Amino acid sequence: MKKKALWNLPNNLTFYRIATVPALVVLMSFPNKTCSFSAAILFSLAAITDLLDGFFARSRNLVSTLGKFLDPLADKLLVSAALIMLIPLGRVPAWLVFFIIARELAVTGLRGICSAEGIVISATTLGKYKVGFQIAGIIPLIIHYTYFGCNFHIVGMFFLWIAAVLTVWSGFDYFRKFYSVIEK
Repeated sequence: MKKKALWNLPNNLTFYRIATVPALVVLMSFPNKTCSFSAAILFSLAAITDLLDGFFARSRNLVSTLGKFLDPLADKLLVSAALIMLIPLGRVPAWLVFFIIARELAVTGLRGICSAEGIVISATTLGKYKVGFQIAGIIPLIIHYTYFGCNFHIVGMFFLWIAAVLTVWSGFDYFRKFYSVIEK
């Protein structure tokens, strides 16, 4: 792999997102207002890099094989780490986290099988909405505490339930596309 292809702005943003995961886990290990708020800020900044890395990769013609691999991996690590850390804090039901992560693993496996067969099943708009609602749910769940009269836990659960519906729906959509492609 060429050094130039590895160290470009989109990949650096993705590496940053991956590097934030351990810091997020540490912050979420201390469930107090300061650490929760700091973790929410860190998670938010990392989530923003997901938008930016794709934008810069496309606009500057820096799309790379490494980026195509690392970007979804970074997303899954960030979202999974946050959701898993929310379980022992009692902020989200474990079964809901299981279904969200199980869908991510199933779709990732499906895409890997397709890739090995030379079939591309690209991300869908539905999948992008799913990620948006996951992020919109996770941030207030990390904040958790009431600020300015707003119960962030209720707000987070509202968005996470929408994300759960979109998670199942988009998962079925990926498998539907897979079966329609292999039947040809």
